[in-house]
Amino acid sequence: MDVIRPGQALWAQGEPAAPRFSLLGVPFDGTASFNPGSREGPLAIRRATHGLEDYSPAQGRSVPEGYLEDLGDLDLPFGNPLAMLRRTEAAVQEILARGRLPFLLGGEHLVTLGALRALRREGPFALVQLDAHGDLRDAYLGESLSHASVVYHAQEILGPEHVLQFGIRSGPEEELRRATFLREEWSAAAARDALEQIGDLPIYLTIDIDVADPAFAPGTGTPEPGGWTSREVLAAARLFGGRRLVGADIVEVLPSRDPAGITALLAAKCLREILIAQSGREGDVL
Repeated sequence: MDVIRPGQALWAQGEPAAPRFSLLGVPFDGTASFNPGSREGPLAIRRATHGLEDYSPAQGRSVPEGYLEDLGDLDLPFGNPLAMLRRTEAAVQEILARGRLPFLLGGEHLVTLGALRALRREGPFALVQLDAHGDLRDAYLGESLSHASVVYHAQEILGPEHVLQFGIRSGPEEELRRATFLREEWSAAAARDALEQIGDLPIYLTIDIDVADPAFAPGTGTPEPGGWTSREVLAAARLFGGRRLVGADIVEVLPSRDPAGITALLAAKCLREILIAQSGREGDVL
């Protein structure tokens, strides 16, 4: 795996003996359609972890020592989505072969597809997407491999019935008709109802930081007013993080539009809450 190492996340310091998750940055924004710059997101999220304790008062636990290893960022060519997907898929396969679970930091949302392509060989699972946008276009501006089409391809891999979408509040009508489970507002009750339809299937959790309202997360490529509060995003991260995961990612953090660093900090706290929820999970808690 060809990686560059810009610095470790706080909770991955030291030499873990048996980590559960492997953190991997995928610094790619080659199909960004509004504000570019999310390639700098992985580094910003890592830096933000240094402003957070490893203890979560909401969960009453800390990130266990050695639970996370940080592999650095993939070394990627500029502007080549196919090459990015191939390298991401291969890297995730390496992570899985070592008995770890992938946790990706984007980069744009297309990076998720590389992980899904690797994981489909491991058996059935469902996708839970927290996002302002449906990402269900078959192509955007003539490009089928786009951040605006990642969930369209996910439906092809997993089946539409295994894709659960939350926070969606933007998209053309013909695109959103492709959704089989879509909710705009956050509700734990609605989330539990949605999970009933996938039974005991494990989950890949993808969080596009623009699910949060721009008041709470201005540093993102395509901000969309009317979104969730940071409290609601964290509640969802804990709830879905408590389900058995096959992997996760946090994408679309754009540091150049985040002058106070609050977007990267929200992403870092989501990372912490998911790790803690997974470490404390005893069976399926939902």
